[in-house]
Amino acid sequence: MSDTNYTYAVASIRVMELSLFSAATLEQLMACKTYQQCLQFLTEKGWGDADTPLNADAILTREREKTWETIASLQVDLAVFDVLSLPKLYHNLKAAVKEVCTEHHTPGIFYSDCPISGEDMMAWLRDKDYEAFPAPMRAAAQEAYETLLQTRDGQLCDIIVDRAALEAIAKAGREAREDIIRDYAESTVAVADIKIAARCAATGKTIDFMQRAMAPCDSLSVDALAIAAQSGMANLTDYLQSVGYGDAAEALKESPSAFERWCDNRIIETIQPQLYNPFSVGPLVAYVLARENEIKTVRIILSGKQNDLPEASIRERVRNMYV
Repeated sequence: MSDTNYTYAVASIRVMELSLFSAATLEQLMACKTYQQCLQFLTEKGWGDADTPLNADAILTREREKTWETIASLQVDLAVFDVLSLPKLYHNLKAAVKEVCTEHHTPGIFYSDCPISGEDMMAWLRDKDYEAFPAPMRAAAQEAYETLLQTRDGQLCDIIVDRAALEAIAKAGREAREDIIRDYAESTVAVADIKIAARCAATGKTIDFMQRAMAPCDSLSVDALAIAAQSGMANLTDYLQSVGYGDAAEALKESPSAFERWCDNRIIETIQPQLYNPFSVGPLVAYVLARENEIKTVRIILSGKQNDLPEASIRERVRNMYV
């Protein structure tokens, strides 16, 4: 796509960015006394449509749909966004494996806005037609299915698929021409590895377990990360401080909620330079990620209000905004 076309697309996205929630808008949402008042505030901000039911799931689903309708209207190459769909794609694989192996039917378990439906994956698994999967997924599909069938170890199944997802994201980053995809992939894999290390440090998992779960990335050594985590949380935070992830270490020391918030905020920090990028696909990808972060944050606030959580508890979970 030419720079001229990207310039037009970016100009359109700049207009859309004006309606993204800022920290001040989130304060207004937080000030709503009840869940219902929050929903009313969102509709006044244009969330949902006139015929969208007044509930969180319906409104947030419609907002996610609007994001992709906006991107599609810009007539850009949608292949550049494929990396963003990988987590959902591999979630569908994980869910399909469990549905087939357990012979259960769990409503709403699959993402519908995904390149391959969960139902298709289930059919391929039942037929052991692993060749029907995209090449990067075949080995993970077969290993996860056969492992769960033989061991009934759901955690081991999760590890196999989640590691394959991280490797797919890392590969997409290495092969990408766009800086934002490379940066997004690196941050996503590194954050996931740090999450794994933190959970394993808290639960006393072995180094072998961690190395099986983590995917290599450029900004830290998974071997060193696993060794540090096995030695306890203090050693893990020391290692993170030493490799430039001091903010993650401080968040881990603060609380689990603070750490989860850091994980999402790290991605927003990665994409924020795109606010000043005049023409390239970068601002378009950043807009999609910003909308996902915005929707997730609104869901956190709505859930807190619905469950009568203290305001301080909700604030601890609120993510940074893109704008």
